Amino acid sequence: MTITTSLSPRSLSAPESGIVEVVNYARGREGVIPLWVGEGDLATPDFISRAAASALVAGETFYTWQRGIPPLREALVRYYRRRFQNVLSPENFYVTGSGMQAIKLAIEAVTSPGDEVVLLTPAWPNFAAAAEISGARPVSVPLHFEHGKWQLDLDRLDAAIGEKTRALFINTPSNPTGWTATQDDLKAILTLARKHGLWIIADEIYALYYYAGGRAPSFLDIMDDDDRILFVNSFSKNWSMTGWRVGWIVAPPAMGQVLENLIQYSTSGVAQFMQRGAVVALDEGDSFVDENIAKAALSRDLLCDALIATNRVETLKPDGALYAFLKIDGVTDSRQAAIDIVDKTGVGLAPGTAFGEGGSLFMRACFLRDPAQVAEAAQRLSRYILSR
Repeated sequence: MTITTSLSPRSLSAPESGIVEVVNYARGREGVIPLWVGEGDLATPDFISRAAASALVAGETFYTWQRGIPPLREALVRYYRRRFQNVLSPENFYVTGSGMQAIKLAIEAVTSPGDEVVLLTPAWPNFAAAAEISGARPVSVPLHFEHGKWQLDLDRLDAAIGEKTRALFINTPSNPTGWTATQDDLKAILTLARKHGLWIIADEIYALYYYAGGRAPSFLDIMDDDDRILFVNSFSKNWSMTGWRVGWIVAPPAMGQVLENLIQYSTSGVAQFMQRGAVVALDEGDSFVDENIAKAALSRDLLCDALIATNRVETLKPDGALYAFLKIDGVTDSRQAAIDIVDKTGVGLAPGTAFGEGGSLFMRACFLRDPAQVAEAAQRLSRYILSR
C-alpha cells in the first residue's frame, strides 16, 4: 500500500482545479495578461491596509471572537442597510476565513453524507468540490444557452430535486456565465425551496456588479424571516482583498452556536487585525467599490464588443459579475485551447471544462482590470480567433 492509497476516498476524490492548472502552466511568463482568475489588478487600497497594519502593530494578535469581532459585525449591519436596504442584526453575521470557507461551512451545516445539493451550471467549480469533500453529492442543472444568453429552466430545476436533496446552491450574478436572476426568478426558486423543505445557499458575492444599475436582485428582497437561506460572501472582489481570505455568512440567529462551533473546529476565527481592515473597507470603501464597478463595466464593453465583432464568438455582454464566457467557433477542447491561447497570444483564460456541465465549449475571461490592458487582450484574442 502506498502513501496515497492509504488516504481517505474523499480526499483522493478532490479534483485538481482546471483554472489553477492553466495558471500554473504559464505562471510568471513575461507579458501575459492574466484574465484567468477572478480578481482585479489593483492591490488592496491603502486606507484598508493601514487599518490592519495599525491593529497588528498595536498588538491585536490574540485569540478573538469566533463569530467575528463586534465592530465588524456591526459594520456589516450598516453595509446591508446601505447597499441592500435591509435591516439585519449583528446576530445574523458570522465572519469566516474567506468566501470559500463560508461555502464549506454552509454545506456542512445543512447536509449530511449522502445528501444531495442541486446547483446551476456552468458554475465556479469549488462549490461542487466542497460538497463532495463534505460527503454530499452535487447535482447539476445546466442553464439554457441560446444566442449568447443564459437562462434558467425552472422545470429542469424542479425535476432535479429528489428525496435526498437538502439544498439549492444559487450564485447570482453568476460566475462564470454572468447570468443574473430576476426577482421573478428568485421568487420561483424560493417557492420550490419552500415546497420541498430545502435550504438555499445564496452566493451573492457579485451583487454590486450589476450593469443595469444599482445592485442585482437578492433573496433578501423577497424572503420571510423563517425562510431557510444562508448567504455566503467575501471581501475579495469589492475591495480588492482576494489574498486576505476574509468572508462572511448571513444566517438566522438561531444558528449562531452551530456556526460558531463549525468555525471553532476549522479555523478558530479570523485574525483580529485583518478584521479591523475589513471594518474600514465596509465603512469607508464605497467610493473604491464604485470605481471598481465602473472599471469593470468599461472593460466588459471593450472586451465583448471586440470579440463579438469577429463574428466568430457567441456571447452577449453579461448582466452581472466579472466574466465574459465565450464560445469561440471551432473550439471543442477548451482546456487545450486555453493552453494554446496563452502560448500564442500571451492572454490567460480559464477553460470552460473547469466549470462543470454545460461549460466545456466555453472560455472565461475576467475583465476587472485596467481597460487599456483589457483592450490589448481583446486585440490579441481577436487576431487569434480570426486566424483559426
